[in-house]
Amino acid sequence: MTIRRSDRVRKKKFLTNSDPAIHEIDDEPYAKHRTCWRHIAAHMSGLKKKLPMKELDRYKLTAPCFYEMCKHSERSPRRIKCKYLVSKLRKKLDSRVFGLYLEDLWKSFSDDKKNPFMYLDCLWFSMYTTAHLRSNVLTWIQTKHIFSKKYVFVPINRWSHWYLLIFCNFDENLESQTGKKAFMLLLDSLQTAGSRQLEPDIRRFVLDIYKTEGRTQNLSLVSKIPLFVPEVPQQRNDVECGSFVLYYINRFIEDAPESLNPYFMNKDWFGHEALDDFRNKLDSLGAIV
Repeated sequence: MTIRRSDRVRKKKFLTNSDPAIHEIDDEPYAKHRTCWRHIAAHMSGLKKKLPMKELDRYKLTAPCFYEMCKHSERSPRRIKCKYLVSKLRKKLDSRVFGLYLEDLWKSFSDDKKNPFMYLDCLWFSMYTTAHLRSNVLTWIQTKHIFSKKYVFVPINRWSHWYLLIFCNFDENLESQTGKKAFMLLLDSLQTAGSRQLEPDIRRFVLDIYKTEGRTQNLSLVSKIPLFVPEVPQQRNDVECGSFVLYYINRFIEDAPESLNPYFMNKDWFGHEALDDFRNKLDSLGAIV
């Protein structure tokens, strides 16, 4: 009797120290989803190759499992995608989903509009605070040439909360008496979350960036770059912080004046209705899965 391939379901064990809750994988249903992390893991297992935990985590961030999202539904992919998008933006965003939304937001602006701006990966600051990853992060930042930009967005995820750090006028010489002064903005949609507790890490971060870039300025001036925490619009619950940071970036790109006052943003900068409209717009820009 001939046994169909679909009946010969193969079970493969992960050759990795991954989540103990995942012990085996059926790779047959994933044959048409070869970019998902589960298929990658199953393929590596079939080759008898070990997949380190850090590599598996990287694949999870960059190669989500589309099969898991779609397998229980017969609806069209577009309808599934839209429903999923709406729910994601109204929940607490993890780093992977936040990063995908940020990419879509960034692409929505013209090159001329976003030319003075740059953003760093949303994982880099938290990775910097981990000692053995610090040098890697600084090397990655060095390739970005952030001192060529007027404004640099640094999303920060600490203590299960999203903040937005903005480097302003870092393209200026700190020792110049005529140029625009460098300063930093820290935007917090839940100001009881302890914005000022981040300041020591932020200052070490900035100082290490200057050292890595080989800047000639007096490093004592770097430690004195002002850090402002303006009173910006606040979230209404404990899950909106990621959406607020995305909207802070959006509004900053649209509103930042040529001569920037640190407090041009305030608690009345925008209303919640405008935030809801922004979420709906962001839902339509791309596929978050």
